[in-house]
Amino acid sequence: MTEIQPPQRLGRSVGAVLAGIAVGVALSLGTDIGLRALGIFSPLGQPMANSLFLLATAYRIAYGVVSSYIIAWLAPDRPMRHALTGGVLGLVVSTVGAVATWNKGPAFGPHWYPLALALTALPCAWLGGSLYPHKSREGRPSCKKSLHSCGSTTKPKRR
Repeated sequence: MTEIQPPQRLGRSVGAVLAGIAVGVALSLGTDIGLRALGIFSPLGQPMANSLFLLATAYRIAYGVVSSYIIAWLAPDRPMRHALTGGVLGLVVSTVGAVATWNKGPAFGPHWYPLALALTALPCAWLGGSLYPHKSREGRPSCKKSLHSCGSTTKPKRR
């Protein structure tokens, strides 16, 4: 059954996804700019070594996980669904980027780089969403094993 969200909750959902994506973009571009300023990365439009693209892939993966965690944290409900929505958007944008730059020359990097970004978008989103501590409907951490594994020392109230 499809659930229709009230406008306020829908706005919070969209805001959570956009905020997480904005954090990821800001971190990625900020790191790129910083590494260029330090002379580690080549100036824009100049070819770069494969090892530097590997470095860029590594921090983009880390930032993708952080962004997805933020999306899950800000989500009004279903944090994993929100995190994966961000991952799907990352997959789409990375795929469009790969197609747009595929044979544009060495300044756009090796062919594996945009493919790596596209292929890691969903796993990063899943990991970020998984790291967020999910809560049960009552607001307590969800726990299926035992009361003690959640850190609770009291029994839940019966209804």
